[in-house]
Amino acid sequence: MRIESVKAVYPNYQNVASSWRTHLWQIVVEVRMEGGVIGYGYGGGGLASLPVVNGHFRELLVGTEVNSPDDVFGIWDRLYYESLPYGRKGIAMMALSGVDLAIWDALGKAEKKPVAELIGGVKKNRMEVYATGPDSEWYAELGVSGQKLTHRWRGTTDDAVASARTARSVMGNQAKVMFDVYMSWNSEVTIGMAEDLAEFDIYWFEDVLTPDDVRELGELRPKVAPINLAGGEHEFGVAGFREICEHGAYDIWQPDITWCGGITAGMRICELAREYGVPVVPHRGGEVWGLHLIAANDACDDLAEMVLGARDSEVDDLWVGSPQIEGGKLSIRDEAGFGVRLNEGML
Repeated sequence: MRIESVKAVYPNYQNVASSWRTHLWQIVVEVRMEGGVIGYGYGGGGLASLPVVNGHFRELLVGTEVNSPDDVFGIWDRLYYESLPYGRKGIAMMALSGVDLAIWDALGKAEKKPVAELIGGVKKNRMEVYATGPDSEWYAELGVSGQKLTHRWRGTTDDAVASARTARSVMGNQAKVMFDVYMSWNSEVTIGMAEDLAEFDIYWFEDVLTPDDVRELGELRPKVAPINLAGGEHEFGVAGFREICEHGAYDIWQPDITWCGGITAGMRICELAREYGVPVVPHRGGEVWGLHLIAANDACDDLAEMVLGARDSEVDDLWVGSPQIEGGKLSIRDEAGFGVRLNEGML
């Protein structure tokens, strides 16, 4: 089948945080095939990535044949090569992620198979969930296996200790408790946090430094053990993760499948992770795009992130039919492609 058209749009979000994400949040990519098959993908970069998809990538893609997974890999390589002068990381790779996912979705629909079947077969039927947000009581009711707390350094460890104490008390001793600090700590703070939080059996600290600090992260990692250092959501493609590997920067890799280059890049990152024995826990992996990779790839831990916020949080229902938590777990649906439909009312 041939690609007939490619289009990226920025949805009419109502519940995106008032921050840089207001105009740099996720895009929807539509790839329409001759014969009527339509694939949808989710990419990053917001308004800034639209010209990349609707201009350069569209010109390269229209008329291209897509009949097998090998064709998708070839398309990815071509788009990456042609965008090298302005790409490799950031906006261009986020745009490429949306295109890649849309093409996989279209191929799955054409073959009448879930994407997970196309990329290796379903190896995990039910994935453990950890929730990101502040609502420990709700997460405990949902039966999820862990809670990731957010923290920004403001000169004291007291607030982190208090939130960890609450999470551990409510979620129980068997639950995983993690911290995402969004690059707001430094090495000294991280070591201090590891000491002050030792009683709570923290599973990982996420993004303690910037993604450019791979050498320092490699030096820091053994100093905070047995707490794991996790990261990688701000890294792109297998080349970026190879640098992480060379410096031993993280115990756990967290590529975001809608940012790092899509499922194609995710599979290659998992191959590298398997070679070095590093577990992969995709960022926002409970969203359907990452969930198919987790289900199909044994390099991925059986652990999927859902950014749930609080019980009464309002959310945008952009993807209709997304898997829902049942008994603390998620399963992919036995439907063609990614198994979700676009809520066109948000476009």
